[in-house]
Amino acid sequence: QVQLVESGGGLVQAGGSLRLSCAAPVDTFIYAMGWFRQAPGKEREFVACFRWTGSYTDYAESLKGRFTISRDNAKNTVYLQMNNLKPEDTAVYYCAANPNDIRYYSDYRQYDYWGQGTQVTVSS
Repeated sequence: QVQLVESGGGLVQAGGSLRLSCAAPVDTFIYAMGWFRQAPGKEREFVACFRWTGSYTDYAESLKGRFTISRDNAKNTVYLQMNNLKPEDTAVYYCAANPNDIRYYSDYRQYDYWGQGTQVTVSS
């Protein structure tokens, strides 16, 4: 089972920024990657995704303009830059990956590999 390793969470004031990282083993082929988050008592929700080959990228509508997904091919690492954070962004953030193409990139059930989660807390 492939384990993704996340880092970069923490406590930040509203309006601040954080950058999350998600590293896959360098010998692991990844086709689809996504970021999801889950707040206490709520369902896991889609944040952002991209297809490793090509330029397809997508974001949750409510997060467009504040969150940006990027990658470092040499390190097999994906980043989630989060700007102008709000208290409602508080959640555990997870990265996910699949070695094959998937039909619905925003559906967390379609991903095979997961990170351990990193807590993001935004204070008002």
